Amino acid sequence: LWRFGYSARLLKTNHFRTAASNTSFPAVFMLLAQYSGRIPGLFVVVKKNRFFTMPETAEDKTNLELYSPHPGVRGMTQLNREAFKRTVVVPVLKVKKEIVNTLLKSLKHTVLQRPGLKRVVEDPEDEDGRLVILDPHKIPEFSLAESEQEVLKQLHVCPEVSKYNLELTYENFKSEEILRAVLPEGQEVTSGFSRVGHIAHLNLRDHQLPYRYLIGQVIIDKNPGITCVVNKTNIIDSTYRNFQMEVLAGESNLVTKIKENNIAYELDFSKVYWNPRLSTEHSRIVELLKPGDVLFDVFAGIGPFAIPAAKKKCHVFANDLNPESYRWLLHNCRLNKVDSKVKAFNMDGRAFLLGPVREELTKELPLLKEEQKTSFHIVMNLPALAIEFLDVFRHLLVGEPCSAAGLPTVHCYGFSKHHDPARDIQERAEDSLGTSLDGRCSTYLVRNVAPNKEMLCISFQVPADVLYKRPCPDGAKPASKRLCTSKDISEEKLPS
Repeated sequence: LWRFGYSARLLKTNHFRTAASNTSFPAVFMLLAQYSGRIPGLFVVVKKNRFFTMPETAEDKTNLELYSPHPGVRGMTQLNREAFKRTVVVPVLKVKKEIVNTLLKSLKHTVLQRPGLKRVVEDPEDEDGRLVILDPHKIPEFSLAESEQEVLKQLHVCPEVSKYNLELTYENFKSEEILRAVLPEGQEVTSGFSRVGHIAHLNLRDHQLPYRYLIGQVIIDKNPGITCVVNKTNIIDSTYRNFQMEVLAGESNLVTKIKENNIAYELDFSKVYWNPRLSTEHSRIVELLKPGDVLFDVFAGIGPFAIPAAKKKCHVFANDLNPESYRWLLHNCRLNKVDSKVKAFNMDGRAFLLGPVREELTKELPLLKEEQKTSFHIVMNLPALAIEFLDVFRHLLVGEPCSAAGLPTVHCYGFSKHHDPARDIQERAEDSLGTSLDGRCSTYLVRNVAPNKEMLCISFQVPADVLYKRPCPDGAKPASKRLCTSKDISEEKLPS
């Protein structure tokens, strides 16, 4: 837990220790989520894992013959499925076919449990007999324990264990077993991918690149529904947040359909940004909104914040600089029948804030009454740069501030490699805004992007003395109606 930066105060509380000691490890994270709102500086994310991995297991390290393809495949770069065949000797029991089901239930912990392999095969010496395959790891000496022999005695089955030559083929091996057999010994073979519709998206390491086409084909073979595998060939450093990619296997069709939080989207994965690992974060922000609220989505992409907000009957202004993202945003609004509820823009984020956002806030905020419950939210999901845009809020509006409750709430995303990422993201936001956010912001850990690199969201209401220029409260106003700076009014209280 210390790796994730959780507070020592939480881990030392008696109530938490008592609960955690009787709780499974995944559930400990749920306990942390419950406590995260009570302890300042603690931020926790509990999210669904949409990242498909091929982990090593203890099972893979035992009885290597049963779980390893033919050793001759080592170094293969062009997939030859026939080369993976091998024959292994396994223990079997000879039984009459009438009692097979009863025997399987009685010896369920001893019978071979391996997906893709039959546990019962025909006996070549007896057409009325069957061979029940036992787990060779649990029957290493090809002899049964006394308890198992007693079970067989009650079923009138001969306890003698026979040997059987079991043929294994490419279809019987898992992805990680195939890759472990192919790649050089001692090199990391665990490889994960993101699934985007029918596309599997890889980030291969340098030592895996010579085997990339084989890896791509194995992923297609072992994952039903995937018909295209791509590998990212550079980092996301373009203006439009997309990256170059190479098709490793399957069709070259990169226009795909996906479903997130029960909403359908379509996109060209080669031209727009989409990350399936952000599903939980999209849902978290939308859950903060109420019908009638106003959402300004500064870097909207294809609409994962904007469209569910519009379905929730919010008023949505969505913008993206990438012409392709803008086109797919319009398409997805029509697809989900919310095109009349979303005003879409194809502008630079700064221009969007200084233009449509400022115009709408200038028009709507003065009309708010104390009893009205409308909230204004501004989402800025461009983690590499969004914090640099926060200076736009300095004196964005002119006039008297609205009530504190009407001030817009910003949800700004950023990356941090700092040892205290929450403090780092807050200090950078404060530098852009020119004011302290102590006691008036919250920081949320979205996901770990890479070793020692976190993605976070900082949320805060824009302080009135940052957002507004207004006439100075001195007794002798000049005819020009000189406007105050934030320094002039920093000590003033907001009107109730």
